[in-house]
Amino acid sequence: MGWPRISRSASPGGSLLPMSNLPTSAGASSEPPSRPPSEGRSRSRSRSHVRSQSSVAKSVADDYSSLTPQETAARLQTSLTQGLSPAEALARWHNQGPNELPHEGPEPLWLRFLKQFKEPLILLLLCSAGASVVVGNKDDAISITVAVTIVVLVGFIQEYRSEKSIEALSHLVPNHAHLIRGEPTRPTSVRTPAWQPGAADVPEEERLMDTTSIAEAEAKVVAISSKVMAAQLVPGDLVLFTTGDRIPADIRVTKASDLTIDESNLTGENEPVRITAEARQSYTHVRQRTNNLEPPGSPAYASAGSGTVGADTQLNSTTNIAFMGTLVRSGHGQGIVYATGANTHFGTIAASVSETESPRTPLQLSMDSLGSQLSQASFAIIAVISFVGWLQGKGLLEIFTISISLAVAAIPEGLPIIVTVTLALGVHRMAKHNAIVRKMPSVETLGSVNVVCSDKTGTLTMNHMTTTKMWFFGGEGPVDVDSDDEATESKPDPVMQRIIRIGNVANNGRLNRRLHDEVPQSASSIAILSSTEESEGHMLRSRWVGQPTDVALLDLLDRFKEHDVRAGFGPRLGETPFSSERKWMGVTVGDPSPDGTSIAREIAYIKGAVDRVLSRCDTYLTKDGREVVLDATRRQEALDAAEKLAEEGLRVLGFASGPVGKHAKSFHSSSRSSTPTTKQAEPHVSHNEDVYKGLVFAGLIGMSDPPRSGVRKSIRRLMRGGVKVIMITGDAETTALAIGQKLGMTIATPREHTASSVAVKPVLSGAEIDEMSSEELEGAIGNTSIFARTSPDHKMKIIRALQARGDIVAMTGDGVNDAPALKKADIGISLGLQGTDVAKEAADMILTDDDFSTILKAIEEGKGIFNNIQNFLTFQLSTSAAALSLVFFCTCLGFKNPLNAMQILWINIIMDGPPAQSLGVEPVDPDVMSRPPRKRNAPVLTRPLIIRVLTSATIITLGTMAVYTHEMLSDNEVTKRDTTMTFTCFVLFDMFNALNCRSESKSVLRGEVGLFSNTLFNWAVSLSLAGQVAVIYAPWLQDVFQTEALGLEDLVALVLLASSVFWVDEGRKWWKGRGRRRLGSGYSQVV
Repeated sequence: MGWPRISRSASPGGSLLPMSNLPTSAGASSEPPSRPPSEGRSRSRSRSHVRSQSSVAKSVADDYSSLTPQETAARLQTSLTQGLSPAEALARWHNQGPNELPHEGPEPLWLRFLKQFKEPLILLLLCSAGASVVVGNKDDAISITVAVTIVVLVGFIQEYRSEKSIEALSHLVPNHAHLIRGEPTRPTSVRTPAWQPGAADVPEEERLMDTTSIAEAEAKVVAISSKVMAAQLVPGDLVLFTTGDRIPADIRVTKASDLTIDESNLTGENEPVRITAEARQSYTHVRQRTNNLEPPGSPAYASAGSGTVGADTQLNSTTNIAFMGTLVRSGHGQGIVYATGANTHFGTIAASVSETESPRTPLQLSMDSLGSQLSQASFAIIAVISFVGWLQGKGLLEIFTISISLAVAAIPEGLPIIVTVTLALGVHRMAKHNAIVRKMPSVETLGSVNVVCSDKTGTLTMNHMTTTKMWFFGGEGPVDVDSDDEATESKPDPVMQRIIRIGNVANNGRLNRRLHDEVPQSASSIAILSSTEESEGHMLRSRWVGQPTDVALLDLLDRFKEHDVRAGFGPRLGETPFSSERKWMGVTVGDPSPDGTSIAREIAYIKGAVDRVLSRCDTYLTKDGREVVLDATRRQEALDAAEKLAEEGLRVLGFASGPVGKHAKSFHSSSRSSTPTTKQAEPHVSHNEDVYKGLVFAGLIGMSDPPRSGVRKSIRRLMRGGVKVIMITGDAETTALAIGQKLGMTIATPREHTASSVAVKPVLSGAEIDEMSSEELEGAIGNTSIFARTSPDHKMKIIRALQARGDIVAMTGDGVNDAPALKKADIGISLGLQGTDVAKEAADMILTDDDFSTILKAIEEGKGIFNNIQNFLTFQLSTSAAALSLVFFCTCLGFKNPLNAMQILWINIIMDGPPAQSLGVEPVDPDVMSRPPRKRNAPVLTRPLIIRVLTSATIITLGTMAVYTHEMLSDNEVTKRDTTMTFTCFVLFDMFNALNCRSESKSVLRGEVGLFSNTLFNWAVSLSLAGQVAVIYAPWLQDVFQTEALGLEDLVALVLLASSVFWVDEGRKWWKGRGRRRLGSGYSQVV
């Protein structure tokens, strides 16, 4: 029995009930949560109000928070180390249903169809049909009713298609979760000493020797972590989460390392909450805030009863619960799911809040405004037509019917719907090109972007780090150590061994169990889940998974035939994660006493930016393993060596290690008082950075991250289209400059500051940005394309400076701290493979392949979508203007109406139907990137578009009137043949005009627009022509539309006349394209 395909339609609310085969919490009802009272529907975000929405969900959370992890696992019949078995999880999923929030079912189609008749103009037409019956004109009544039904049916199909397209957008970014499931095994483990002194103190044999194996009293677990859809979670699942992840269900946290969670979407309070794994001891336990935490081990942190004044006991009693929908702000953790779907705290709140309609995009609002203006103008013209007709003595019913029919055809009521469909279909096309647009207005903004700010790692480069150089004191220069090479038989020097060892220990990468079925690492290392595990595909495969830097360091183990020592170490006592501000990461591990019952000492390992690591070192390691005092001269020597490696475009890291001092030792021991054995020790939630002082500097490693293929070409294409590309990186200036040159970016020529000009630098560092005022940065940023040693705060300053200059900025980001910059940018772009959930939700667009070239495709698509909107707008407006003009001039000249009500409604079907919609999916013009970005507030109705509309409408009106007058004057009366010729002529003009509107500048005759490149357009035109033939020759349709059969000579003559609108527009395109052809191709523009 396999996992079924999950869809919203397959998850009725009734399936989201608690499972009958699971024991219920004490005191908690097993019934589904009821809806809160009506006053609970308020959108107040206060904690006390939100948490009171569901007493059931709250009591369950309180109940589980008072249980220990072991008791939680027992109650949910699961394992703390391996979770549920696949068979048990599948059985629970079929019983429980998907982990999805409740939602209302769709409105019946028949009801939605009937609502189409609520339109005022449709009701007036039906009234006209009723009046025709009253006066005995049943043929007209039947004809009007049939025509109205067709119009309503087309409108219903358009609206349904629009809603389905928008609904599908919500499924483009599925939610995922990281699970642990596996089978128990009993491998033996070896323990390696955590600290090895210099070679002068201990012989090499003893220094490299593993200590005796330690027998385990319980089975170790092969916990295979996998990324699954969040909808597959069931109570009892063991879930991993790390910085930037969104919590996928209500979870009892069983392990926590420096874990803080942002609950603002539940409570409205922005301060992250510190989460621990300890069971709640009393309901008066105060939930500590990260902005006033005292160091772990202090009474304020360790005491369960410290500070109860004014505490919200309902909220503060669940310090070990991670609620669905909240965000991990720092650290990582592990926990057991105890509630899913509607039974979660978030689900009870979601069920009490009515859905709100999505806001309309600026373009949609512009179309609404345009439609309103055109409606007013149309009604004014129709009023004149009606008045003139009344003066001429025409019947009131005839005037009324024609006027309403003309209003239906002339007013582009379908324009907003077609715009929505075009935007939605464009979003789906972009998704196929690995760019998922989360917010509809972003499609419009893409065509206006003139600056793209991109991260270097993983976007401009491959994000496959390879260790290429190693440097240490006493060497003759950098040593070539390509981690992608075959394993070597040579033994590394002691100092190289130390560097490799530090890179191994200060590392959260792990073995890729999909490729190798080997002995697992320790349970603690398995619990550390990298958010980039699934980012394989385009990357080179390794037997390790994790962050690219970690994987490259672990590959060195294979290069020198070293083993992973982490499984044999004592417990990891603490971890200081890497951050863009700190620029280093460190861990401390315990060196166990000989009897294995206590921690003899603590050892610190650190890696990161060279200058930051050097600042924490007092000594350095020589080539033969001796420790020597690190003076200023030696520090500068290390910095110079790092600079030379950076000039080769390498990312350079420094490495250091050493025993933790006594002051820091006592800091940890107070927090471990309850863990007497090494087996039970857990990594601490927080870490005092003072433990990483007085260390021994080992050396440097240089890593290469080659540019992605195609990025250089994409950058040049963007530059030709008037889009500036800016690279923002945390690497050193020299490294950034070298990578920028490889990518073909514009490198500014250095220029000193003068009275008349600002200083120009090829690279600006974060420190230099901090020293500049806003005005100085605005001046300098116009000439600089590379920014180095930056943090997320610097990204914000860069965006503000660019926007102050009037630029439309797209910004990429992947981390939690990038979220403000992504929101601030006009287009926030998150990386899909290595991006956190926080970054993805702050972004307007997600790159599923993390490739910079995808941004180019997205901007091309954005420009193409706007061009398509202008094309079908040209088609609709020219048809509308021609229909109004034809009836207006004929009425003013005293002629009878050239078109009857049914024929006018048929023209409306063509104008708003398939031909118009097919213009919205025209393939993107390859030369669209040669056009400059569109200004943000540029009107949709540009002067060239208006000229095209008026030209086409004039030709259609004059040509159709010529046919009408010729046929009418031939026998001095208006017959069915006259109206049929006029009607068919107008439709043929419309079809040729649609062919013109496929491109504003490209010629069909010269093959610049492929006749078969838009299949939907060909089908739409073919069906329209087939329908016109049926209207002319089908007997029962002849009665409805009051037509008669035409001869072949008539049709040929009409086709030749109607093609005139095509030849005129082709001449316009030829004249406009003369300058472009002289330059070769593209648009003449200076970049």
